[in-house]
Amino acid sequence: MTDLTQIENELYQPSPALLNDLKKMEGDIMLLGVAGKMGPSMARLAKMAADAAGVKKNIIGVSRFSDPEVRQQLEKDGIATISADLLNEEELAALPPVKNILYLAGTKFGTTGKEPFTWAMNAYLPGRVATHFKQSNIVAFSTGNVYPFVDLHSGGASEDLLPAPVGEYGQSCLGRERIFQYFSEKNKTPTLIYRLNYAIDLRYGVLLEIARAVREERPVDLRTGAVNVIWQGDANEIAIRSLLHCQSPARLLNVTGPETVSIQWVAEAFGKLFGKKVSFTGEIQPTALLNNASLAHSIFGYPRVGLRKMLQLTADWLQQGGETINKPTHFQERQGQF
Repeated sequence: MTDLTQIENELYQPSPALLNDLKKMEGDIMLLGVAGKMGPSMARLAKMAADAAGVKKNIIGVSRFSDPEVRQQLEKDGIATISADLLNEEELAALPPVKNILYLAGTKFGTTGKEPFTWAMNAYLPGRVATHFKQSNIVAFSTGNVYPFVDLHSGGASEDLLPAPVGEYGQSCLGRERIFQYFSEKNKTPTLIYRLNYAIDLRYGVLLEIARAVREERPVDLRTGAVNVIWQGDANEIAIRSLLHCQSPARLLNVTGPETVSIQWVAEAFGKLFGKKVSFTGEIQPTALLNNASLAHSIFGYPRVGLRKMLQLTADWLQQGGETINKPTHFQERQGQF
């Protein structure tokens, strides 16, 4: 099954819980930075869910759309699009007032050497967006990179752990959070800070990177001994449903799967699926960047696509020659250099 549309139709279907939440949600939904890795599938899920729930709700995607095909496909799927550079004051000011904002804009890769732009995108722009949409509900995407590394056996960082990001990328993301928090309190804007790591689908992500190394008989780096992963469709659904859980002061929410996933175990599991002998490099370090998402699971339930399902889907996708996106996660990075 190498048709991504077929995969998405099967694994990105809205749940009954999402349909019920959309019936409760007032107003339209706008995704800022819709053309990234998660935005298109999130917009499509929101559109499918609104249609299935029988609610009249416009889904609007905003991006510079450097790839016009992304915009064409979104519009084909019934999603309204607006081409805008959010750092351009006039173009930001021209965006219509929308009740529900999913803030996906930001930059990670290429941080090293482009620090001023990184801070402009990740810490300056949120203030301009929060001001323009001060009457909206805002779910602002963040990252587990705002946390310090924690012990592999700790169960992961929960929302009450104080941030201590490593490197300028994580620091700028904490800056993004602080700015949204400030304007949430100042303007009484209902806000939720969505700390995600790591979302995967078949074209990119931690599992794909490990699977490719095993299949190509390259050694798997064990320095970062464990990670968290969540199926992108589940992460998308939690993001949309989070619009009903925004509050002022801003709410913090970790989003990932329930397991602390051993890199060695994943590599060996792919070895069995591919019939390959697995080799390793590096020594497992006692700490890693790990999230505890038990709060999200208590609100939204456990992800519908489990770890073993993700492993099998990823292996099948590679074996059948499915397309991949060359955007490595750098989950092995321990110095915050992206």
